[in-house]
Amino acid sequence: MKPKQWLAGSLFFFCLSQSLAQITHQRVFDTVPYIMHHHQNRLKQFEKDPMTTGQIIFLGNSITEGGQWQAYFPDSKVLNRGIGGDISFGIINRLSEITERKPNKLFLLIGINDIGMDIPEAVIANNIAKIIQRIQSESPRTRIIVQSILPVNPEFDGFPQHYDKQYRVLMTNQLLFKVCAEHEVEFLNLFPFFLDNRQRLKSELTYDGLHLNEAGYALWVKILKSEGLME
Repeated sequence: MKPKQWLAGSLFFFCLSQSLAQITHQRVFDTVPYIMHHHQNRLKQFEKDPMTTGQIIFLGNSITEGGQWQAYFPDSKVLNRGIGGDISFGIINRLSEITERKPNKLFLLIGINDIGMDIPEAVIANNIAKIIQRIQSESPRTRIIVQSILPVNPEFDGFPQHYDKQYRVLMTNQLLFKVCAEHEVEFLNLFPFFLDNRQRLKSELTYDGLHLNEAGYALWVKILKSEGLME
């Protein structure tokens, strides 16, 4: 093969491999949660709820799903829209069900599973910007509160893909703060409230180093009340 032919062939296969890598990478990012049985069950559950407007919605992954929000705030009309294992792409793809409800207030907490899947911080922040823009466009009267990603604790052993990425949590939270400022929505920095003196998620607030126990949710509720975000 002549040098020019070899170079052209090499460039072709390089470009092809890059394109395939990008496609594969994108599929890893945005399709994994949707093949999960639990994810599909939760969506079916949501479809059964009457389409009521003016509620308060907690939107996110398993950390949100684990909260008994209606019980914590019995005087408010609260919906739990957390799905275990979800990522920012998942929120984007199920956002219509949220905006159709025209909620008065929406609390968003998403990103730790993205980080666990090695989705870049900039991609996570960009996705959350898209979520904010969609809500502002489709439900302009909704008050949006973006909550920071919580710390993790590597002393536990249930979720090793998350535990060694605390620095990425911090980097992502910094980007989320900027996104919220740019789009004029509220940013609630939960992160420091949950830290121990070693800069890890307090062991007394978790049962596995990632998810919250009752004490963890009690602290979260206390923060929301003290910040005047919930009664």
